[in-house]
Amino acid sequence: MNAVADILNDYETIRADQEALYRDLHAHPELSHDETRTAEEVSRRLEAWGFDVHTGIGGAGLVGILRNGDGATVLMRADTDALPVTEATGSAYASTADRVMHACGHDVHVACLLGAAQLLASHQDAWSGTAVVLFQPAEETGDGARTMLDDGLADVIPEPDVALAQHVLPGPSGTALTRPGPVLSSADSVRITVYGRGGHGSMPQKTVDPVVLAAHIVVRLQTIVSREIDPTDPAVLTVGSIRAGSKSNIIPDDAVLELNLRTYTDATRTHMLDAIERIARGESQASGSPKDPTIEVYDSFPLTDNDDAATARVADAFAAHFGERALPMELQTASEDFSDVPRALGVPYTYWSIGGTDPQEWGDAERKGTVFSDIPANHSPLFLPVTQPTLETGTAALVVAAGAWLVSE
Repeated sequence: MNAVADILNDYETIRADQEALYRDLHAHPELSHDETRTAEEVSRRLEAWGFDVHTGIGGAGLVGILRNGDGATVLMRADTDALPVTEATGSAYASTADRVMHACGHDVHVACLLGAAQLLASHQDAWSGTAVVLFQPAEETGDGARTMLDDGLADVIPEPDVALAQHVLPGPSGTALTRPGPVLSSADSVRITVYGRGGHGSMPQKTVDPVVLAAHIVVRLQTIVSREIDPTDPAVLTVGSIRAGSKSNIIPDDAVLELNLRTYTDATRTHMLDAIERIARGESQASGSPKDPTIEVYDSFPLTDNDDAATARVADAFAAHFGERALPMELQTASEDFSDVPRALGVPYTYWSIGGTDPQEWGDAERKGTVFSDIPANHSPLFLPVTQPTLETGTAALVVAAGAWLVSE
């Protein structure tokens, strides 16, 4: 891909501005659905580079469209929101916001997509087609993509031929990793309220104890993955919260459990949700509960299931550009909502990762066998991707992947 190489040879001209932008974004994080400053920074740059910019889609969402003759239409997406985390990195450009931090690397994603947009805009002689850059709010709450779609995203952009996205994860900076098929799990949170009959703790015979009922449900839920799901089919079920009662000698009227499940097929997801309901109802009946439990599914994230052909095309392009730094990506138990966009638009997509850890730090941890304890992961108050070569790699990955459709040689 000589044309792509020519585009990327110009990276040094944008490096300083991109690094400054990244530091600024990191220092000024914004929570989901409140990414207005970020959107303004992005919009201003895209307009200066000749993109047709549409703002306010689903709140703080925006797209930039750069039409450059005949050819494919490629959509590239970055998420923009931060997390309610207090930063503990001690960085010179640490968050200036109270209890808000870019602890998941979305500042990297924004900076890289803007870098790719700038390079494509300044080298329109090297490619043809249409580049669509989408900056999506509220990934962390799982509804940002749907909000943009509900607000008419499909009417604003030309129909893409492919959709692309990436995420910075723990791993040696400078690497780009791809995986066909399922790559990120679907996720669902479930709230179960079970009902008892309250009373004095000294007279349990006059009550139906919802705390004991909740405890039985917690134990029984552990058998869904261990006894109902094929051991070769990854799945996770976690009970993260139990709330009941107000005093040691009062048996309450109800108890609330909140749980989270991760699955990689629609069939397994359906089975687990059905099993959760079956167990909650069955244990309630066994306890003599005065009424059936209330079961609410919320905060659902879709499965990210990469298109085989699109992923192979990107993987080949990465291998040609990155060489031994192009690696296979492991199955991830994290979840996100990017796939809502290409699914709604009916187009193939692929989602890859880039490493964000200092390579020497990663190598030292590998040699000591302490990668999982020594290397901060996403959502940690210590998560801070090394600036370079992370930004250069993420920018190159987007240009290389888009070039697989936009550049013909």
